[in-house]
Amino acid sequence: MARCGVVHGPSAFSPPAAVCVLGSRAMTGDTIECFNCGHANPSWAQVCRSCGAPIRPDGPPGAGPRGIIPTDQASLISIGAAVAAIVSAILLGLFLAGLIPAAPNVATETPSPTPSASASASPSVEPSAAGSVVPSGSVQPLLGSVFFGTGLNPDTHDVTGPTSTFTAGVAFAHSIHMTEPFAVNEIQEEVIRVADDGTLTVVQQREGSNLPVQADLMIAGYRVADAGTLIPGWGTGNFILRVYRGVELLAEGRFSLS
Repeated sequence: MARCGVVHGPSAFSPPAAVCVLGSRAMTGDTIECFNCGHANPSWAQVCRSCGAPIRPDGPPGAGPRGIIPTDQASLISIGAAVAAIVSAILLGLFLAGLIPAAPNVATETPSPTPSASASASPSVEPSAAGSVVPSGSVQPLLGSVFFGTGLNPDTHDVTGPTSTFTAGVAFAHSIHMTEPFAVNEIQEEVIRVADDGTLTVVQQREGSNLPVQADLMIAGYRVADAGTLIPGWGTGNFILRVYRGVELLAEGRFSLS
């Protein structure tokens, strides 16, 4: 494009001559905005006075709208590559985190208390002879109960004059109440003396102490005329009377002799 201007001749009265300079615009008061930085430049400027970029009034071929977000292909490719790199780094970190095993939980071990010896925890031991010591065993539900008294009802086989303390000259009676029939014709009784310290000593073995019962009944009663006759063999103190059906313990009750 030609750049034109007015050139005055040698005389003030000479008419001005038009001078054109190829490749230039006319020097007017118009401005043109730089497509690169937006600076306003004179319309005849060839380069931007702010950034130095060439000024092309018609704009670069195929240039899109200008703004703070780049829209040219090269910038978009660079931005896409950066975003892809960030996403890849995040995914790689998640993958590596899944490969690292979690630290195992280490529980603090609490030492178990040392069990102390207890007579009640000892298993029951069957005595082999009279006078042997019997350790106490765990309590189990029984099928019957033993009741004591000074007399016996001949019709019901139940005791009369209930008491659990006997002395010489007083009758000794006891009855056995079952929750089911005896189902046998004989039962056995064992007598155990209880010491003050809780030691159990058998004073009458169940072997050889058979007593008759009616198999279809649920109550049986027995009476000794004088409790004093029992003292020479059993002694005095507190006692446990246990009733067996063979080796099965059916019932037990406590009484005292003095």
